[in-house]
Amino acid sequence: MSLFFLICLFLLFSQCRTRQSIELETEKEEISREHLLRINDIIQQSIENKDIPGAVVLVGRKDKVIFRNTYGNSQLVPEPRPMGQSMLFDLASLTKPVATATSIMILVERGELHLREKVKDYIPGFKPFTDEQGEVGEDARIWHLLTHTSGLPPYIQEENIASNFGSFCTLENLIAYIASLDKTNPAGEEFHYSCLGFICLSFIIKQITGQNVAEFSRENIFLPLGMHHTLFNPPEELKERCVPTEVTEDLFLKGFVHDPLARLLGGVSGNAGLFSTADDLAVFARMLLNKGMYKEIRILSPLAVERMTEICSQAPFAGRGYGWDLDSAYSSTGGDLFGASSFGHTGYTGTSLWIDPETQIYVILLTNRVHPDDKGSVVSLRSKIANIAASSFIKKNKKKNR
Repeated sequence: MSLFFLICLFLLFSQCRTRQSIELETEKEEISREHLLRINDIIQQSIENKDIPGAVVLVGRKDKVIFRNTYGNSQLVPEPRPMGQSMLFDLASLTKPVATATSIMILVERGELHLREKVKDYIPGFKPFTDEQGEVGEDARIWHLLTHTSGLPPYIQEENIASNFGSFCTLENLIAYIASLDKTNPAGEEFHYSCLGFICLSFIIKQITGQNVAEFSRENIFLPLGMHHTLFNPPEELKERCVPTEVTEDLFLKGFVHDPLARLLGGVSGNAGLFSTADDLAVFARMLLNKGMYKEIRILSPLAVERMTEICSQAPFAGRGYGWDLDSAYSSTGGDLFGASSFGHTGYTGTSLWIDPETQIYVILLTNRVHPDDKGSVVSLRSKIANIAASSFIKKNKKKNR
């Protein structure tokens, strides 16, 4: 056997071993789909406990859906109706990060806005905090609105607004009222989750672009991503696919927003009003996991995604990024197992989205726990589903052939 033949044989053998090693590396990470089936039991228990009438659950990893199921009914009154996979849910406060904060960050990237600008530059009359001695604090900045540290109170009872403006209120009138409110604390010193801050952000979007948050987000986020069932005020042809929320003697809310302030604004607001499906939200989650890009469409830059999904360095006590929740009093949605880089948000109606960059897993839970009488609860359910999804991620070390 010639020396040349031996050298060629050695090189060929070395290449084969290298290829085999690369294949083994790609096979180390796996998902236990059997473990994910535990979700079925806890959802069914929640339905039996009358915490929710039904649900849609979607768990994805990277660009794949690894679990999806529908449960129970989309409505109980006036008659039961089965839940459907492609039904539209009132996302409630998920509107804040998905539509409003994302729109704000797009404007930041375009150089049309920067987050250290004063709120009063866009909302004249926006009062700063004044202490008992009459000393006036520093002006709130736009980043304070994004992190719920502006000093604004959490909410306003709609009766207070309706008494001044009737059953419909313009955004301009509501903003003037919000701006005049006494602040609870100096800007940047305390965290108080505030719907009012995100209503202010939607006004700022309109001031800069001439479009309301519904128009801007649809044109710059949802249509480019192909999220065709993510929108404010679903049209008549989609209302049959909408999951109803609360039912009272005066209201049957189906395809119209549950949040009272958003209703006063005609269904379009920065704090609530967005409707969507599980599949559309999965597209949005993949965009964030891919640092702002979905397929060939870029919505945000990688740095904008990082700033949105990491705890704001100016207000670490808040546990919030620029729109997303990481470690605040509301972050139990992420469960006990996902790491410190995971983030998400909830909606009052019973919706939630949690995303973990470390495992590349995202968990979407859509329920209408407010149907029919606003007595359901999903706080514990969200955490349990997140724990199941997180623990389904396993590392399997395949033995090498010797």
